[in-house]
Amino acid sequence: MDKLLIYGGTFNPIHYGHLHLVKNFAEVIGAQQVILMPAKTPPHKAVKHLVSAQHRLEMCRLAVQGTGWQVSDLEICRSTPSYTADTLAQLSALYPHTKLYFLTGEDMFLTLLSWYEPERILHYATICAAPRSTDGLARMVACAWRIRLAGGHTLVWNIPYLPISSTQVRTAVRDGQSISQMVPPAVESYIRQNSLYEESD
Repeated sequence: MDKLLIYGGTFNPIHYGHLHLVKNFAEVIGAQQVILMPAKTPPHKAVKHLVSAQHRLEMCRLAVQGTGWQVSDLEICRSTPSYTADTLAQLSALYPHTKLYFLTGEDMFLTLLSWYEPERILHYATICAAPRSTDGLARMVACAWRIRLAGGHTLVWNIPYLPISSTQVRTAVRDGQSISQMVPPAVESYIRQNSLYEESD
C-alpha cells in the first residue's frame, strides 16, 4: 500500500523548518507522495498578520519546486473552515488504496483530541509530529498515549529541529533584516516583490 504524507498548516510563510520536518518524516515512513495543505481559515488558533491564502499557496508552490512534492488548494477552495477531519475524509476518497499520514506541529499535536471531530481524524490517518522544545518530547509521548487510548495511531519522532519560525521570518522582514537563511530564495523573492509582512507583527 502506498503511503501519503500530508502536512497541514498556515505556512505564514513557509520556511526551511517546515521543509526540514517534511523531508525527515517522508524518509522515516517511506512516503511515495507528499502533499502540503495550506489552511484558508485555521479553526484552532488565531494568526496575526495572516496574508491571503493565494499568497501562502504560491509561496508553498515555490518552496517545493524540484522536490516532487505537491501543494493542494483543497482547503483554500473550501467555503467552510479548514477542518482536518473533512480534509482527511476527502483525501481518503481521492486515494482509496493509500495509507494516510498527517503531519502537524508540536502545539497542534498536543491539542489534537480537542479538534473538530477528532475521532474522524484518527480513523483516517496516523498522526505524526516532532518536538520543537526541550521538554516537548515527554509531553508528546504522554499525548500519544492518550491518542492511542482514543483509538488512534501516532508517530512521534525526535528529529533535530531547525530553530526557525514563521514569526521570526515576519519579524525579520518587518525590521529590514535578511531572511535568506530562513526561507528558499524563490520564497524570499516573492515576499519582497509582493511587499509581504512589512507591517508590525
